[in-house]
Amino acid sequence: MFASDITAERRAELFDKMARKIVDLRLTPVAIVMLESGKPVSFVGSQLMVFLQPFITAVFPFRQYDEITALLEERSNLELFIRTVERLEDERRHGKGKDNQDSGN
Repeated sequence: MFASDITAERRAELFDKMARKIVDLRLTPVAIVMLESGKPVSFVGSQLMVFLQPFITAVFPFRQYDEITALLEERSNLELFIRTVERLEDERRHGKGKDNQDSGN
């Protein structure tokens, strides 16, 4: 599978799902640092994912894993994923800030 085989809607769905998990676990700063530092070797990382595929797909659905592997081959997708994580983190912070303001009145 190639990144070009994945529609923009499906890419957004996958990135939102993964980013939401990162934000829910409050791992945003760590994830962003790891993703930013991994940009230069993103292709090598995606190839490592291909190598580990038989082991990981025993736990995770094959289709999603294959799609994520294909998407991470391109640095532009990695940057899009980082922006998705940052957007969801901003939404979480602003939503939480509103709740705190309302409960303080």
